[in-house]
Amino acid sequence: MEKLKAFLKRKDIEISLKRYGIDALGAMAQGLFCSLLIGTIINTIGTQFQIPFLTQTVATVSGVDYTVGSLATAMSGPAMAVAIGYALHCPPLVLFSLITVGFAANALGGAGGPLAVLFIAILASEIGKAVSKETKIDILVTPLVTIGVGIALSAWWAPALGSAAMRIGNLIMWATNLQPFLMGILVSVVVGIALTLPISSAAICAALGLTGLAGGAAVAGCCAQMVGFAVMSFPENRWGGLISQGIGTSMLQMGNIVKNPRIWIAPILTSAITGPIATCVFHMEMNGTAVSSGMGTCGFVGPIGVYTGWMSDIAVGTKSAVTVTDWVGMLFICFLLPAILCPLINLVVRKLGWVKDGDMKLD
Repeated sequence: MEKLKAFLKRKDIEISLKRYGIDALGAMAQGLFCSLLIGTIINTIGTQFQIPFLTQTVATVSGVDYTVGSLATAMSGPAMAVAIGYALHCPPLVLFSLITVGFAANALGGAGGPLAVLFIAILASEIGKAVSKETKIDILVTPLVTIGVGIALSAWWAPALGSAAMRIGNLIMWATNLQPFLMGILVSVVVGIALTLPISSAAICAALGLTGLAGGAAVAGCCAQMVGFAVMSFPENRWGGLISQGIGTSMLQMGNIVKNPRIWIAPILTSAITGPIATCVFHMEMNGTAVSSGMGTCGFVGPIGVYTGWMSDIAVGTKSAVTVTDWVGMLFICFLLPAILCPLINLVVRKLGWVKDGDMKLD
């Protein structure tokens, strides 16, 4: 046992919730952002502003036409796997081999591909690290083992993992359509909390394929956390804090939350209010890429996802046009209500003596 522990330490293989549930999951979200999400944004910009270079075919592979944006989205599997490998400190030969692993896991996982990539890329990474530089023909052994394990696991696990993820996602979306008020609260609060915790709400939403009304509730919860923290901590953090939290991440407050968890009351209650308003009043759906559901106002990805969903629905004929109510709903849910409600709720919390000056000060 001691020899095994020493081997794992030498190989930097750390079996822990932090390494896999925080580091790897967070990196996967960045891989998704740099491929699927950016590709979707490029396609939307090209279509809406009628930019020929962004809408015309730039490559044709096996009879499939690709634009600049669709080339980026097609690489989401490899991007996720390499990001995960980077977070797990993989040596170069393992890291580069994960390109193939990510492609296979995402393709075989279907709509639930991101969850398959997460599990399979982690295992392929760790096994690849274990054999790395253990032989004199490392340049052959390490890629062969990493890719072999990844492809085998993809064929064995990816379809089941992808199917399970989609079933869970479909169950959440079905329940939200059936009970928009209660599920609007639940989804908004849970995804919003995940956004601020050092885990990835974006990766969770992507893995579950969370769109529709449930996606709209998730966007509401994320925006409540980001805009809420940004505005209510403005007296302490001024403009830098407003920008870094409002279009960056509310995760910056985690250190302060650990010191005083009660500063989290206002954003959580705000998400519990805006979630059902999104589902029951404005019927706001997020039918863009599922990863957008868990991004909130980070780079304005959440609202952009809602908008791209409108365009997609119009393109397939399920929506006739973007209405004034659509725009008002997105403006209120994503920006105005969190900016108003969160500081007001925090005033009550401050009067109770639970939060005081300096509790939300960022370093």
